[in-house]
Amino acid sequence: MAASKGAFAVPVHLLQRPRTPNPLYMCKRCQSSQNKPEKMKLVIRQAPRLLSELDAKGLPVPVNTPRKKDKWQGLAYPKTRIVVGIIWCGFLWYDMHNNPIDPDHPDAHLDAPSIAGQDARAKRESGVTPSSPMRLRMESFIKDQQANIVRELERIDGTRFRTDTWDRAEGGGGISCVMQEGNTFEKAGVNTSVVYGILPRSGIEKMRANHKALDLNVESLEFFASGLSLVLHPKNPMAPTVHLNYRYFETTNPDGTPSAWWFGGGTDLTPNYMFDEDAIHFHRTIKEACDSHDKSYYPRFKKWCDDYFRVKHRNESRGVGGIFFDDLDGIEQSDDAESSAMAGKDAESLFSFVQDCAKAFLPSYLPILEKRKDMPYGDVEKEWQQLRRGRYVEFNLVHDRGTAFGLNTPGARIESILMSLPLTARWQYMHEPKRGSREERLVNILKEPADWV
Repeated sequence: MAASKGAFAVPVHLLQRPRTPNPLYMCKRCQSSQNKPEKMKLVIRQAPRLLSELDAKGLPVPVNTPRKKDKWQGLAYPKTRIVVGIIWCGFLWYDMHNNPIDPDHPDAHLDAPSIAGQDARAKRESGVTPSSPMRLRMESFIKDQQANIVRELERIDGTRFRTDTWDRAEGGGGISCVMQEGNTFEKAGVNTSVVYGILPRSGIEKMRANHKALDLNVESLEFFASGLSLVLHPKNPMAPTVHLNYRYFETTNPDGTPSAWWFGGGTDLTPNYMFDEDAIHFHRTIKEACDSHDKSYYPRFKKWCDDYFRVKHRNESRGVGGIFFDDLDGIEQSDDAESSAMAGKDAESLFSFVQDCAKAFLPSYLPILEKRKDMPYGDVEKEWQQLRRGRYVEFNLVHDRGTAFGLNTPGARIESILMSLPLTARWQYMHEPKRGSREERLVNILKEPADWV
């Protein structure tokens, strides 16, 4: 069918706004056209008018039906759109000008979750595996060791530990297991702690002396610290006090990879009465754990322990020692032969060393405890025990770096940090042990460190 000049043909159903055939939005004529062919209706110069004959839903307005006036009809709606568009473009330009995107790090402008948040999600989604970051594997290990040690100590004492699980608002938390006035232990604590935080520039500068990998060109760094701490104070003066701590520290990049890391820790024995065989057994067990990794470990870390656990204002050692080490990151800062032996040790080998030392604790101490916990004693021995505990308190509060770090960490749990202090102690003015007594022998031994193996 021919059309006059200037006319055009268009099917009526194509004038409707919905682009896909939907019976809900089609007139009866168009619906019927889906089932049977219908002769195309020629619309001459009426298409523009028909477009305005559609209601708000896109349906044809019946003939002779008065049209409702669109509330947006006129100039108000276009003007509003123009104004909103100008404002939006202004905000977009401002953001692009003041927050340019780094082409090398296109996602850097996005708010990334903290390291604590990343770790929590990783543990929730896949648990801790051999391929997990070292900080998660260390956290898992110390919690396993805590459970093993608590179980064995409860078996010996017959008393249950009080267990407190706590969280830090800044990230992390811990488990504090404490026993007081038990059958064997007057006080015993076995704690694990996990700390996430921000290391300020002043802290970075202090640690930079021992860790050259730390970046001094930043104002702060996220850090992670975890550790297993243990102090046992038996009731019987013949049974020695023992201390253990193994820890891991890490500063992290924004993507969660470590920028610097190191291990630290050790264990030492503090007797009130000297039984040479106890010191020999304790040191021999630790030496075996060290020698399985490096023959230079035990002599080096034994000397480090003797130097560290020194009550300087008393000019005596806290006890008969053990091992102590800190800042082990495989990068040595000195040129002596002993230190160079540590160079090149990677995180995996040092983690394995720390694991074996921690696992050696129970076989190093429990035989001594079993042998001494039921020995007879009197008031003189108990009083001497209290005086020696006073020296223990002096070292912890005056010289111990771990106690100082914990007390100065924002959000720290003070009760857990001071768990290491005995339940009772004694300070007596100008006390001197009797000449030739067992008490005097101990004091003489503590003046100069001895080699026990």
